[in-house]
Amino acid sequence: MDGGATAFVVQVRWPGGEWSKAYGVRNLDTKDPARPQDRVSVASITKSMVAVSVLKLVDQGLIGLDDPVNGVLESFRTTLRPPGPITVRQLLNHNSGLPDYGDAEHEAEPLQQVVNTRLSLQRGLELAATLPWESKNVDRFAYSNSNYLALGQLIEKLRGRPVGDVLNQDIFAPLGLQHTSLAEPDRGAPDNIHAYSMDGSERVDVTQAEVWVGSPAGGVISTTQDINTFYRALLQGQLLSPAMLEEMKKKAGFAEYGLGLSRFPDACSGEFRYGHHGAIFGYMSISVTSADGGSQVTMAMAVRPMPWQDPARRIDLLGTQMESAAQETLDNLCH
Repeated sequence: MDGGATAFVVQVRWPGGEWSKAYGVRNLDTKDPARPQDRVSVASITKSMVAVSVLKLVDQGLIGLDDPVNGVLESFRTTLRPPGPITVRQLLNHNSGLPDYGDAEHEAEPLQQVVNTRLSLQRGLELAATLPWESKNVDRFAYSNSNYLALGQLIEKLRGRPVGDVLNQDIFAPLGLQHTSLAEPDRGAPDNIHAYSMDGSERVDVTQAEVWVGSPAGGVISTTQDINTFYRALLQGQLLSPAMLEEMKKKAGFAEYGLGLSRFPDACSGEFRYGHHGAIFGYMSISVTSADGGSQVTMAMAVRPMPWQDPARRIDLLGTQMESAAQETLDNLCH
C-alpha cells in the first residue's frame, strides 16, 4: 500500500480458523473503503479452473489426456499451423510450443482501444497464427495464454455450451461460489475493486476489461474467499477423480508447473503446495494451498496506476513479493 496500490485483499485459512483483511479503497473516485469480500479479476487463476473442466472431459472418456486435438478443433485445421500432433496434456502444461497471442498485439494501439475491444477465442488464435510455431519448441515449457484459448474451444466443442456455462456447472454452482463468474461484465456492481492504468497522463479505469471478458486464459472475476474454497475443494478430491488430480499435480519438464497448477515448495511437509499466480490489466493475485487443502493464502491487489506498457520487471517484482509473503505466512502457520 505504501507503493501506491489502490487496494489489497487477503484471506488466510488454516485447520480450525481463518482471517481476512482489506486495505485501500474500492474506487479512486468515490474512495469507498475496500472490503475483504470484494470482487477482483483473478487473471490466470482462471487456468486452474479451466484445467478442471478439461480433466472432467478426460474423466468422462470424452477425450484422452494424451490424445491430439488436431482432428477435433477446426482452428487447428484452418487457422493454426501446428508442426505436429498437439495433445490435451501439452496445452494444459504449456508444452505445446503454441505462441502467445499477446506477443502479436500492436504496441501502438491506444489503451482504451485494447481495453474496450472484445477478443474471441478464435480471434486470439488468429493472432497467435501470425507468429511462427516451431517444432523445436514443442515439449518445451513456455507459458502461453493461447494454450487456454484452444482448451476453451475444446470444452465448447465437446460440451456444446460456452466455456463460462461449463465452469459454472462444473465448479461455481456445486461449490456455492456465488461471487465467481466467467461471464458478461458488471462493472457497476458496488462490490468491485476497481483497477487503473495510465495512458500518458490520463488515468483509465480498466476494471473487467473487455479484452478479457469470458477468456479461459484469465477472465474469471472472484473473491479471495471463493478462490480459497475452489482450491481446497480441488485438493481434497471434490472436483476430480484421484487419478486426474494426481495428473494435474505432476511437474511438467523443468518448470514447477503441472496441468493448470503451479507448484510451490512446502517447508512444512518437504513436498509441495499448489495454486497459481495471476496478472492482468491493473490487477495481481496469487493463491497457494497445502497439498491436503488445510492451509491456504489468497491475495489480490489493484496495483498502483502505472503506464500500461510499463516494463514487465515491475510486475515480476510485485509477483515475487506476493509469493514470498504467501509462502512465509504458510510456513509460520505450520510451525
